Amino acid sequence: FVSGKFCKDPKLATPNNFFFSGLRLPGNTSNKLGSMVTPANVEQIPGLNTLGVSLARVDYAAYGLNPPHIHPRATEILTVLEGTLYVGFVTSNPDNSLISKVLYKGDVFVFPQGLIHFQLNVGTTNAVAIASLGSQNLGVITIANAVFGSKPAISVDVLTKAFQVDKNVINNLQSQFWTDNHTY
Repeated sequence: FVSGKFCKDPKLATPNNFFFSGLRLPGNTSNKLGSMVTPANVEQIPGLNTLGVSLARVDYAAYGLNPPHIHPRATEILTVLEGTLYVGFVTSNPDNSLISKVLYKGDVFVFPQGLIHFQLNVGTTNAVAIASLGSQNLGVITIANAVFGSKPAISVDVLTKAFQVDKNVINNLQSQFWTDNHTY
């Protein structure tokens, strides 16, 4: 039992423990965000257990967004296969500097582990990217979903003070249906 997964006896390993065909298929981007992330991690490829790497395919409709999120256990390297993406991450406190760039087909961008980052398709056609990640089990925390869609909800008093807005704004945000753009 390593990294939350049982290790398979190597004598029982098969080619299918090291194979996944799911990245050849486009993800369904017909959601509120206009994007879909298809992971290829230890959940889909058991042979990744203990190897410390994974991939994901990210599909974007025109103007689709992979919203601000973090990976608590992985650095990400994103490679654009098709389209034009505006990408960025925010450095940690106290600076909170935005590091961003517009990427084109073949461009690569790195998102450091644990920092809030995003990708937006700024083109009028679909875009596709491959994310390479430095963990078999990277974790994903989508910021808006976690803050405004937690169950049970974070106290309105906490959020009004943290975001310095009226309670009606927080109530409205907490009443939203927060879209998850990840396939599992």
